[in-house]
Amino acid sequence: MPADPRPRPHPEDRRPGRLRVYLGAAPGVGKTYRMLDEAHRRRERGTDVVVGWLDTHDRPRTARLLDGLEQLPRATREYRGAEFAELDLDGLLARRPELALVDELAHTNVPGGRHAKRWQDVEELLAAGIDVVTTVNIQHLESLNDVVQKITGVPQRETVPDEVVRRADQIELVDMAPQALRRRLAHGNVYRAEQVDAALAHYFRIGNLTALRELALLWLAGRVDEGLRDYRAAHRIDRVWETRERVVVALTGGPEGVTLIRRAARISDRAAGGELLAVHVSRSDGLAGASPGRLAEQRRLVESLGGSYHSVVGDDIPEALLAFARARDATQLVLGTSRRGRLNRFLTGPGIGETTVDRSEDIDVHMVTHAFTGRGRLPPLGRRHSRRRTRSGYAAGLAVPVMLTAALSQAHHALNLTTDALILQLGVVAVALLGGAVSALLASLAASLLLNYYFIPPVHTFTIGEANNFIALAVFAAVALCVSTVVDHAGRQTARAARATAEAETLSTLAGSVLRGADAVPALLERTRTSFGLDTVTLLDRATGRALDAVESPVESPAESPAESPDTTATADPVHTTDLPVGPDALLRLTGRRLPDTDQRVLAAFGAHLAAALERDRLATAAAEVEPIRAADRMRTALLAAVSHDLRTPLAAALASVGSLRSPDVDFSAEDRAELLTLADESLHRLTRLVDNLLDLSRLQAGALTPHLRPTHLDEVLPAALDALATPDAPVRSAVTEAVPPVLADPPLLERVLANVLANALRHNPPGAPVLVTASAHADRVEIRVVDRGPGIPPEDRDRVFLPFQRLGDTDNTTGTGLGLALSRGLAEAMGGTLTAEDTPGGGTTMLLTLRAAETP
Repeated sequence: MPADPRPRPHPEDRRPGRLRVYLGAAPGVGKTYRMLDEAHRRRERGTDVVVGWLDTHDRPRTARLLDGLEQLPRATREYRGAEFAELDLDGLLARRPELALVDELAHTNVPGGRHAKRWQDVEELLAAGIDVVTTVNIQHLESLNDVVQKITGVPQRETVPDEVVRRADQIELVDMAPQALRRRLAHGNVYRAEQVDAALAHYFRIGNLTALRELALLWLAGRVDEGLRDYRAAHRIDRVWETRERVVVALTGGPEGVTLIRRAARISDRAAGGELLAVHVSRSDGLAGASPGRLAEQRRLVESLGGSYHSVVGDDIPEALLAFARARDATQLVLGTSRRGRLNRFLTGPGIGETTVDRSEDIDVHMVTHAFTGRGRLPPLGRRHSRRRTRSGYAAGLAVPVMLTAALSQAHHALNLTTDALILQLGVVAVALLGGAVSALLASLAASLLLNYYFIPPVHTFTIGEANNFIALAVFAAVALCVSTVVDHAGRQTARAARATAEAETLSTLAGSVLRGADAVPALLERTRTSFGLDTVTLLDRATGRALDAVESPVESPAESPAESPDTTATADPVHTTDLPVGPDALLRLTGRRLPDTDQRVLAAFGAHLAAALERDRLATAAAEVEPIRAADRMRTALLAAVSHDLRTPLAAALASVGSLRSPDVDFSAEDRAELLTLADESLHRLTRLVDNLLDLSRLQAGALTPHLRPTHLDEVLPAALDALATPDAPVRSAVTEAVPPVLADPPLLERVLANVLANALRHNPPGAPVLVTASAHADRVEIRVVDRGPGIPPEDRDRVFLPFQRLGDTDNTTGTGLGLALSRGLAEAMGGTLTAEDTPGGGTTMLLTLRAAETP
């Protein structure tokens, strides 16, 4: 090949290559066709384009697009006696085109090359400065692998990490309506004719294609969201861009939460692609904020509606809510109307809803009414206030008496001294409600001085002219002090009662989570973190210090928007670590805010429950270790019961035949001698098969059976399986064509599987009716069906027939030990396949053997 005469950039000046990915919603939507079309456009613009690897899958229109494009010769590798074609990575690096086409990004390379996966080859090409255009289907993305298997029932063994695709400079979705794709399939534009029926009946069902299409759209939308967030952060844009409807619902842990969640879900559903997020803001003052039980129920409701649940910590709840909403680029915020009554709102001022509306700016806020509006009680009085509220109480202790005095001075001629004193007394009580006893003491002192100076004759002096007025001032000061002290004491008792209620609800929910049992330790760690508003909770091994399990807050500090400078976190509270012993062998490490002493009692209860959960897990592990021994004991008992009869019967028949032939007392004719020899031969063959099955089953259970897989054609093993039957001339009809690709299997083991399955089908098939064997290819799998017209197997028994020593429906003990199907499934799984039972249309049973298709050169 002549060298490219165009100058090449110096290696130090070379930029990394750019990656363009055509993402397919399903096989056959036209990814390769679009890639070739792009290659022709780039070539016409003067780009040096080379086809590094491309498979047309025998599609004529795709093959025609290869005309005019330079194709790099493929590398050939030998593996297990067969030759396979692969991408010639070294040749492509030496050729160094501007653009390389590399099909099938998730492909697994044949051993012997530099990389195990093709996407690693592509990364090396990009690092060398070569632009790459590639294709991949949505089912090959690592994060969606298990989801696709649940939808289609087909495991995807070739995957590519999501991050590799996400790093692409361009991702283009190649999509097609499910009905149109099925028409393409039926017309033979995707697979060969013998593969079409199986494909339409399995992978390419309407429901499967619709689900795959939605997965592709959602995955790509997530990638677009990431790019948008990165752009807004880079350009310091903190305004909300309404590119997608995101609805945030604020949960307080109150009974109105269910109503708010459902209303928010309806708002989200009205917009295509709407997203629902629920957030609970926990104060940093302990447990008395919300009911953990209600929050757990509301979290389950949010997740059942397709939303996500988040928890943040913050003392300024409106600011925390809005910061969270802006960080998620939310467009709407759903809040419940206040549960406080009118008097409560009058005494404590604007609530969270009103404050949030005032600060919301470009986020729409929905205030949703509910059955609990205005039915709340006064807040706990006199509790341990935050520093901000304490400072506000001190300021109010000075300001409230002054403001009341100024107002009363204007109406001094219309009011008497008693009225003035009572109004000032009311101001002292209000200050006690706001800031506690110390603030009330300051207010009563200021009110006494102002009352004396402005309202007790002689005014504008601190001199008291009448003894009666002196007594009135003393009574005023005493009553003010007593009332404020009583109010503060009542508030403290109310706070203790509220805290005790919260602790009781927390412990009740905690006990319920332990009793439910499943995944108790992670659930307890998460509940500990959320209940106490911590950053991280880690369970450590006390002896080694090794982390056994850990949970951490999924949400960053809500007070910081994505566009703010990192310097804004410089005044954050220092992180504090607390260690709590959990049983004799474990330690619970709590990282986050400093926990007050009042939380220690509840924290000790969490530790006790966690110790109980760890002990229960230990016992469950011990029981699980004992279970295989019990299973082996049951297997041994069943084996002895089977051997006692099934080994003895053919052995006794063979011994009787041989003994009769050796007897000198009887002179057998040639026909009798031949009959006895035949009986002995059949009995010994039956005994040999039984012993082979028992030995193979034991090797499977011990994990000592290692299959040697190689490409195997079905026409190699099917005749041998028919010959291995007890009646080689049994009515078996094969519909396996040469077009079926070879399977990756161990030929002797595959022969045993087919022989056992055929023997089982013949045993239950009506006399004279043939057993049908068919095979078809579907994607990277080959499906072999053995069809009989017997009585069939009830759905509830289809798994039992694959257990050892099961003979469903057999009424005599001459039909075998029931090892054939159990051994066949074990051998199929050892070769990377499956064996399942299905209904035969019209009656009967179809045994479906699925194996991996071998890649042919």
